Amino acid sequence: QVQLVESGGRLVQAGDSLRLSCAASGGTFTSYAMGWFRQAPGKEREFVAVISQSGGLIYYVGSVKGRFTISRDNAKNTVYLQMNSLKPDDTAVYYCAGTLRYGRSRPGEYDYWGQGTQVTVSS
Repeated sequence: QVQLVESGGRLVQAGDSLRLSCAASGGTFTSYAMGWFRQAPGKEREFVAVISQSGGLIYYVGSVKGRFTISRDNAKNTVYLQMNSLKPDDTAVYYCAGTLRYGRSRPGEYDYWGQGTQVTVSS
C-alpha cells in the first residue's frame, strides 16, 4: 500500500512561482508513474502532468505546458511540480497520484492518491 503526502500549496499572487512536493512511502516508488491532478471548486478533477517511472518520459496538459515542470527524485521517493507564471485559473486543490503504467490521464486509471494541497492564486 502506497501512501502519498502532498505539501507546498499556499496563497500566492498571479505571476508567482510555487513548488509542490509529494512524498511517497509504503511501496516501491520506482514501480509507479506519478501524476499531478487538480480540482477547482465545482469542477471535475483535471489531469495536469505525468512522469514515467524513470523520469525519462513526461506529458503535460496544454494549459500548463511551458509554465509547469514535473520531476521526480527516486532516491527521495518524491515527485515535484514546479509551477511558474501562476494564474488565477490555476487555483485548485492539487493531488499527486500513482499508477503502474505511464501515459494515463484519467483519475480512474490511478491507484493511489494523496490528500491534496490547496493552491490559491490571487489576481
